[in-house]
Amino acid sequence: MTEALGSTATPESGRPEDEVATKRGRRGGKRAKKGPFGRLALFYRQIIAELRKVVWPTRGQLSTYTSVVIVFVVIMIGIVTVIDYGFNNAIKYVFG
Repeated sequence: MTEALGSTATPESGRPEDEVATKRGRRGGKRAKKGPFGRLALFYRQIIAELRKVVWPTRGQLSTYTSVVIVFVVIMIGIVTVIDYGFNNAIKYVFG
């Protein structure tokens, strides 16, 4: 017995390196045989397939999210306006 104690590779099961080498042997596959228009069509089919997986919000959720964003933006505009007004008055006071 020349193998180490704990070795999981046996002659019957094959070695993992052989499987990796056979997987590396394939280059391109079906995509390499397609022209530019075929690859573009594949790209758009994949986009459509991904968009079908998206969970779209309902009309109620969409209106809620929109109103939350609008309220947040209005609050941020108010905060920036107050800070700008304060800096403006401070600069006028310092530099006359």
